[in-house]
Amino acid sequence: MFKKLKQAVTQVLESSRKKIDFKNINYLPRWVILCFDTLILAIALINTKLIVGLLKNIEYYYFIPSGKDFIIIGINVLFFILFRTYAGLIRHSTFIDAVKFFLASAATLITALIISYSYLLITGVKIFSVPEILVYSITSFCGLFLFRMLVKQVFEVYINYQHSENQLNVLVYGTNENAIAIASALKSEKPSRYKVLGFVDKDGKNKSKEILGLPIIYIQRKIATTLRAYGAQALIIADNNLTKEESIAIVDSCLEYNFKVFRAPLISDIEQNTSLSNQIEKIQIEDILERDPIKLDNKLVAKEIYNKCILVTGGAGSIGSEIVRQVANYNPKKLLILDNAETPLYQIQHEIKYNFPDIDFEAIIADVRNRDVIEEVFKEHKPNVVYHAAAYKHVPLMERHPQEAVMVNVMGSKNIADLANDFKAEKFVMVSTDKAVNPSNVMGASKRIAEIYVQALQRKLQKKNKSKTQYVTTRFGNVLGSNGSVVPLFKKQIEEGGPLTITHPDIIRYFMTIPEACQLVIEAGAMGNGGEIFIFDMGEAVKIIDLAKKIIRLAGFTPYKEIDIKVIGLRPGEKLYEELLNDKSETLPTYNEKIMIAKIGSHDYSAVNKMVIDLAETAKEGTKNEIVLKMKDIVPEFLSMNSSFERLDKKIV
Repeated sequence: MFKKLKQAVTQVLESSRKKIDFKNINYLPRWVILCFDTLILAIALINTKLIVGLLKNIEYYYFIPSGKDFIIIGINVLFFILFRTYAGLIRHSTFIDAVKFFLASAATLITALIISYSYLLITGVKIFSVPEILVYSITSFCGLFLFRMLVKQVFEVYINYQHSENQLNVLVYGTNENAIAIASALKSEKPSRYKVLGFVDKDGKNKSKEILGLPIIYIQRKIATTLRAYGAQALIIADNNLTKEESIAIVDSCLEYNFKVFRAPLISDIEQNTSLSNQIEKIQIEDILERDPIKLDNKLVAKEIYNKCILVTGGAGSIGSEIVRQVANYNPKKLLILDNAETPLYQIQHEIKYNFPDIDFEAIIADVRNRDVIEEVFKEHKPNVVYHAAAYKHVPLMERHPQEAVMVNVMGSKNIADLANDFKAEKFVMVSTDKAVNPSNVMGASKRIAEIYVQALQRKLQKKNKSKTQYVTTRFGNVLGSNGSVVPLFKKQIEEGGPLTITHPDIIRYFMTIPEACQLVIEAGAMGNGGEIFIFDMGEAVKIIDLAKKIIRLAGFTPYKEIDIKVIGLRPGEKLYEELLNDKSETLPTYNEKIMIAKIGSHDYSAVNKMVIDLAETAKEGTKNEIVLKMKDIVPEFLSMNSSFERLDKKIV
């Protein structure tokens, strides 16, 4: 018996500790709300009599309702029904509800006065006292409005209290209209993911003022110091007038002291059916590349692509698939996506079908090494513009398999370039790499040989004046987020708890995002007249170790404490820095400051063609050393680094 009693008491105590979930309380029926409002009217009437009595020096010790009291309340309730004041949800009351009560109170006042004076004219007796009706209207309106505000505030406070543990204390950077709208929307969200503590002002013009009841904070020191002083855990950048340099400085300062940084969308870009909290994005590594945004000449690009048949080789790869997406925006007559990887090709096919339902496109499984199959594609579709992005690009793998680098990167490029001329394509645009400059590995050398062949072919055709095909080469550095690049690797290593692995503490690279790189490829292709090698402004070089630290901080961890960084040594064929030009080359500017033309000497087609064919034969039957020796013959500046092929450099005459 005692044991059962103890269990019962324990259950009662445990249930008493549970929080009441106000969110799940059912909404009150409308008649109940109308009863509450009527009760407030009765209280307002009592207060009116007390106030009027005090003004007239009449003492009201008790209140007995009279007929005229029922009349005035009845009129008021009638207007409640007319204006549907009871239809709104109390916990979600808005300014509209206040307007409804004001109209109901004003209508009650006017109606009561009309009735009173009409009765006075008929009988000579006044029913209602004007001061009494006026005071009643004011007190009843205030009572009804304050009751709803009180209920709404109680719900808001309690709901915020329930979710306070999950809220992130933030400061909003900016005091312009966009920042204010973002903060207001975040404050009104229920439940709220962010608790806005104030606004950060870089100019100090609004110092000591408030917005939305929150302070405006003038930055006099580092932003991280300000965040710490106000107990904020993160910063939301909502000022759309910040320059790239200012944004990078703010982000770097926050990351240095392990504060989170988010970017708010423009208020005009907010998706209506999605929570704003879910549209506040974490700053990505792409956002803090030290480079100005790229502007395209859309008219030139549209002229190049619109209503034409476009072929993209390697169209399922990270670069090729983005070229496909961007080309699709310009309404080509036909879009051909060619790749030999079945699953990625299926994925990009599904994406284009979903996002561009009106575009005529075809996904083609084919290998650029197979000239006969590729020739059938050209024969059937006769593409006007060819973007050649098919290539093997991973340096260590190509170092182990030079024969594959030759067959895909060299012979594959030769096949596509030759067929573009045979079937009278207007433009051939080859995607190359900075690793082709003074190559230190097989992959870079194979891309340089492809460049040499394409340039030599263009020179031959221009001399004979027999072809209208213009051959253009584009050369750029590392692409953030591409398959096998360092950023996805770092993110995967962070998910696994680290460590992040880098090959050398001093290694530096130029970086560009996939969309940026593809934008420049498309525009360079459009502006090219044939024979050019276009190089892109890659911005400032980035130390990989610094990139690793930033990615760790962006993920919310501390480098070397929560996530370690480990140096594992240079990979075969890898060098500490990449170049977009060799020492003997110069550049010419174009109308786009991000795109330059490299002045590189061309070669005789007959000699180059013979060397390429010999190289292909060696790749089929020769040893790895024989293949690499042939490559070094074609590209004398190819000096292997950190590779077993280094010993072959000495044999080059």
